[in-house]
Amino acid sequence: MENIRIIDTTADNILDYGVCGYKSLKRPGYPEKIEWLRARFAEGLKIKTLYSGKDGTQGMIEYIPGELCWRPVDALGYMFIHCIFCGFKKEYKNKGYGSKLLNECLRDAQAANKHGVAVVTRKSSFMAGNDIFLKHGFEVVDSAPPDFDLLVKKFDPQAPSPAFKPDMEQRLAQYADGLTIIRADQCPYTVKNVTEISQTAEKTFGIKPHIIDLKTSEEAQNSPCPFGTFCMTHNGEIIAHHPISNGRFKNIMGKLAK
Repeated sequence: MENIRIIDTTADNILDYGVCGYKSLKRPGYPEKIEWLRARFAEGLKIKTLYSGKDGTQGMIEYIPGELCWRPVDALGYMFIHCIFCGFKKEYKNKGYGSKLLNECLRDAQAANKHGVAVVTRKSSFMAGNDIFLKHGFEVVDSAPPDFDLLVKKFDPQAPSPAFKPDMEQRLAQYADGLTIIRADQCPYTVKNVTEISQTAEKTFGIKPHIIDLKTSEEAQNSPCPFGTFCMTHNGEIIAHHPISNGRFKNIMGKLAK
């Protein structure tokens, strides 16, 4: 594949390359993500964009110092990956570009004298799986239900391992009544979906949801769900561990009503 570059994406050029597959400021979620990023860049967050001269943006990796990560994880002293993906077009998949993006993060973490790099993965959807990380020497150091793993690659073998926050189940208890949607602008997909889901909840199921907009990494680290920046609960049970569509919400609520 010709003319492929990895671009250090900043507040100055992010509108040129987009993020998370979004590029139009008219698309719900994109302006909110841009503003979220502008605040996080000052905290040390970095985005590297995989850019094709022929097809434009084809992937990205987003990472931040672990103490400021937006997952319920203790990762002090580590660099933490929020998300990595590659290949909006299939010809950019399985070409080693994901490894190139990951190596950018590993180099930055070493240059910053971090203990290593940590990441949360999933066996199902909406997050990267373990494979790419295991290939690069990461190991699983913790797990959380239903299908989340916490992986780390240590530069300092003596450093304490990252871990999921120990009290997620206790935090879930505060959402024992009704429908609660916890979200953050870290994930742009939630803006449109949560608006639609809220309307459906009221019109179709007669439920007014309680929506919690997370504003800080500390709030995200106190999430009752390993995803951190999205969670949906109903009467004390998590019914969505990652962003979902309005159609998926209807299916879930329909099954609960039976």
